[in-house]
Amino acid sequence: MGSLRTRMEQDLVVRGRSAHTRRAYLRAVTDLARYHHRSPDELTDRDVQRYLCHLIEERRLASATCREAACALRFFYEVTLRRRRGEFSIPLAKEAQKLPAILSLEEVTRLLGAASNLKHRLFVAGAPTIVHF
Repeated sequence: MGSLRTRMEQDLVVRGRSAHTRRAYLRAVTDLARYHHRSPDELTDRDVQRYLCHLIEERRLASATCREAACALRFFYEVTLRRRRGEFSIPLAKEAQKLPAILSLEEVTRLLGAASNLKHRLFVAGAPTIVHF
């Protein structure tokens, strides 16, 4: 991957990517080539899809890590190899949504009890009315 690596590095620099992004993108393409034991320019869409499934299902990487790999591979194939987007499609993994923390009744009671005066208790309770003191 020597000349391809050099071309990709130059493309990343020209587009102003940070050093961290350059390292991560180059690592992603290198890992893809190692996984398939072939040069990445010889791989098909199906090969790349299989690799991304490997990252998600077998290696159980975080969705952010898989998204970074997908972005790196998209950059490599679309910018460095100048393939059309229609010829090569990499879906991005959805970000897992976290539910907001809900306080128990005891926690709310302790929170309100911790406020030292009425004005502070109103702020903590989130009172919608304005009280003048």
